[in-house]
Amino acid sequence: MINKNSILRYSSIILLALIVTLMVSCKNEASSFNTDVAVNVSVQEVKKKPIEQTLITTGSIKPQLEANLKTELTAHYYLQTNPKTGKPFKMGDRVKKGQLIILLEDQEYTNNANLDGAHLDMEISEMEYEKQQALFEKGGVTKRELVNSEKTLLTSKQTYQNAELSIEKLNIRSPFDGVITDLPYFSPGIRVDNATAVLSLMNYSTMMMDLSMPENLLGQVRIDQQANIMNYALPNDTLKGRITELSPAIDMEARTFKGRLKVDNHSALLKPGMFVKAEIVVDQRDSALVIPKDVILSEGNRRMVFVAKNSAAQKRYIRTGLETLTEIEVLEGLKPDERLIIKGFETLKDRSKVKVVK
Repeated sequence: MINKNSILRYSSIILLALIVTLMVSCKNEASSFNTDVAVNVSVQEVKKKPIEQTLITTGSIKPQLEANLKTELTAHYYLQTNPKTGKPFKMGDRVKKGQLIILLEDQEYTNNANLDGAHLDMEISEMEYEKQQALFEKGGVTKRELVNSEKTLLTSKQTYQNAELSIEKLNIRSPFDGVITDLPYFSPGIRVDNATAVLSLMNYSTMMMDLSMPENLLGQVRIDQQANIMNYALPNDTLKGRITELSPAIDMEARTFKGRLKVDNHSALLKPGMFVKAEIVVDQRDSALVIPKDVILSEGNRRMVFVAKNSAAQKRYIRTGLETLTEIEVLEGLKPDERLIIKGFETLKDRSKVKVVK
C-alpha cells in the first residue's frame, strides 16, 4: 500500500522532470531562434586601387626666394613708377629681375664715383695699349713698355668697374622675379640713412618646408621622396612636394633629425608663412587590394574580417601591408570582388546568417 509520503515524493520527481524538460526545450528554441535570425549587414566589393603609406609632419612653409633690401648709403629716396600700372610701385605688385624699384640720389656721392671720368680713362688706356702693340710688332718699343701699357689698361678697367658698382648702390632693383611683400613709405626726396630697410620681395612659385622628424624614421625617409602638402584653408587641394635635403645628424636632446621639402606652388595656393601638413610617401603600390581599416577585428595576435557568401558570414584571417589613416592593403586572405562586410560585422561569428542591406 502506497503511503502519502511516497505519493508526494513521486509527484516532486515528476514535477522536477517536467521543469528540466521545459528548460531544455526553451534553450533549444532560443538556440534555434538565434541561429535562424539573419543579421543585417552592408557589404563592399574588394577592389584593387593605388595606396600610399605616408609619414605625417607639420610646419610652416616659406618661399624659396626671399629678399629684404636695405640702403647702402645715405641718400634722397625716390620710389619709381610701375610701367604696368602707371602708378608708383606698391605691395603686391609683381616685378621682374633687375627692375628698378627705388632710385637714390646723392650728388656728392655721384661726383666722387666719377663714372664718366673712369670711362674716359679706360678708353685712353685702350688706345695707348693698341698703339704700344703696333710699335712692339715693329720693334719700336720694348716688351716692358708693352706690359706696362697693358697693366695701365687693366687698372683703368677695374677703376671703371668699381665706379659702376658704386653708382649701382643708388639703384634698388629686384634681385629676381617676384612680388613686393613690404614697401615702407617714405616721402619723395626725403633723405634716408644708410642700412634703412626699404624693400622686401618674395617668389613663392616654389616653396620650402623645414622638417623635424623622429630619429626612428631616419631609414625610411630618402632624398626625392614625394610628399602631399595640405592646409586647413585648402580642404579640397593637395599640392605635391619632394624631399631635397636630409641631415645625417641626430639632435641629441630632441632625438630628431632635420630635412627640407620643396613644393611646386605655381598655382599660388600656398602663401608664405602658412602652417601646413606634409604626408611623406615612404612606400606605394599602383594596384593593391585595399579595404577600410575600421572593419578589421582582432583575434589574439591575428587580424580578421568577415565576407558575405551565400547568405552567411565567413571569417577570413588576413595578412596586411601598407596602410594609411583610413585604409590598409591586404596581402593574403581576400580575393578581388569578394563582398566584404563593412557594417554589422561587430557581433558576427563564422557562418552566421546575414542579410545584405544598403
